[in-house]
Parts: sequence; structure tokens; C-alpha cells
Amino acid sequence: MQKRKLGNTDLEFAPLALGSNVFGWTIDEATSFKVLDAFEDAGFSFIDTADVYSRWAPGNTGGESETIIGKWMRQKSNRNKIIVATKVGSDMGQGHKDLSKKYILKAVEDSLLRLQTDYIDLYQTHWDDDVTPVDETLEAYSQLVKQGKVKWIGASNLSVDRLKKSLEASKKYGYPSYQSFQPGYNLYDREEYEKEIEPICIENNLGVITYYSLASGFLSGKYRSENDLHKSKRGGGIKKYLNDRGLKILRALDEVAKQNNTNPSSIAIAWVLSRQGITAPISSATSVEQLNELIKATEINLDAAAVELLNKASGY
Repeated sequence: MQKRKLGNTDLEFAPLALGSNVFGWTIDEATSFKVLDAFEDAGFSFIDTADVYSRWAPGNTGGESETIIGKWMRQKSNRNKIIVATKVGSDMGQGHKDLSKKYILKAVEDSLLRLQTDYIDLYQTHWDDDVTPVDETLEAYSQLVKQGKVKWIGASNLSVDRLKKSLEASKKYGYPSYQSFQPGYNLYDREEYEKEIEPICIENNLGVITYYSLASGFLSGKYRSENDLHKSKRGGGIKKYLNDRGLKILRALDEVAKQNNTNPSSIAIAWVLSRQGITAPISSATSVEQLNELIKATEINLDAAAVELLNKASGY
């Protein structure tokens, strides 16, 4: 399987990132281990998590996903084979987002402890904290890189203005620069990324790892009407996609899936992979069977006609 390089980093991996927001939420530790085992056995290595996963679940405090991944890597003794990407900046109980230097230097120690490792391959700004100057955040990252606790840094959910200011500050002050960007992007949610973020990523050679690559599961095709919303805990977030454009996209996915003897999920992921500048889509799986569907996507090369059909159906 051909690996892709993330931006200007030395991180190379097969083009599928395993999202772990479901660990400790919709699947327990034992099931998470099975999914992680299958992911590694299939030749993949990039695991995306965050300190805040899955704080929103009843009884959780945050860090559950990192803890499960840390236990798994310790059990398998495979830390050197896994690329660990985690994030900082979300509200972990302090009541607000925080990218201050003081907070980052504490938060990274908590993540390292939960992950049972002494370094993080890709440490990402999760959500912006527009109270903190970008150079203060980058100064914290610079210290962590010098200490060997972080190899590379990336960003997610930054505005265009703050992303540009961050890249400029890195050049001006000699701080480490963001090497990746993590946007929400899929066949339905295209416009913001393509018009505003994509040009910046291409110009600066930022690796792009997309989240919500299946639009919270809508593009899997299992939600065709409001009667289907009960099918998972995430069903409530699907309703906004159940409109003429969303159903048109599903019909196009069905058609291309039939042509390729596969399923809509695999085609939706393959479409993301076909986009210029995308390093890998992030997608979570609650079972090995679901994971296998995602893996199929990396084996599909959509022809020009299929891409055009999907582009037309999802046009904005």
C-alpha cells in the first residue's frame, strides 16, 4: 500500500487515519482493542485522538480515549510502529478553551501520562482560543519540540485569519510551524474548506487530515429518512443532511458503489482521498466490520467519470 507523507514532516503512513472519539463512549475498551488490532494488522498506523475524548459521555471526565490507546500500545509493545496524533485546547473542565503556554505545558504532561509514552508524533491545536496570542501558543510548542516531547505540530478548527497569523508568526520568530490542518470535510460539507482553507494548505504544503469524512455517518447510507435517526447515538446530528441535496448525494454514492461492487462509505472516503492535497481522511469505527469497509476505500481508484458524478451531485 502506497504511503503518503504528512506535509513537510517525516511522518509517512497508509492513507487512513483511525478516529478514536468513540473509544470509551460508544464502544468499550475491549471492543476498542479489537478495532485497534485490526487497524494495525491491515497495515495502518495513524491514530487520531484528543485529550477531551470522550468527556461528553455520562460519567466521563476526558482522557478516556488516550487512556485506552496508551493501554493498547503498552500491551502490544508497538509504540514505535504507531503514529499518535492528539490535541489540546478544548474545555477539560476549566470552563473555556485554552491555548495559553501555561495550560499547554500542563496538558501535554497529562496526555503523555495517559498515552503511556514520552513523545507525541503530532500535537494539534484543537479549538482556537482567540484570547491567547498565536505566538504564545507557538512558543509553548517550541519548548515541547526542543524537549523531545512533541515531534510535529498541527492545527484544527482555526479560522483562516488565525491560521495565516500562526504561519506568519512561526516564520517571524523561528517557532515550529503547523505542518498539518484538520478540517471537517466530506462530500456534503465542502464549501468552507475548498474556498477558504484548501488554498492555504496547498500553498504552505500543509498535510490535510479530514474529520467528519462520512458526515457523522450520513454518507454511509444508513440514514435515508427521519425514521432512521434512532439507529445510533449520533443519529440526532444527521437530521440536517436529510434534504434534497443530501439525498441526491446518497443516490450518486449508491450508483458509484454499485459500479465498484462496494458500499457508499467506501466511495465517500475514496472521494476524499482523490482530492488534491488530502493526506488521509479520519474515520472512526465501532466494529471490525465497519473498519473493513473503511479500509476498502483505500483500495479504490475512482475514475474521472465517478469523481465528476459525485462532484456534480454534491455541488454547492
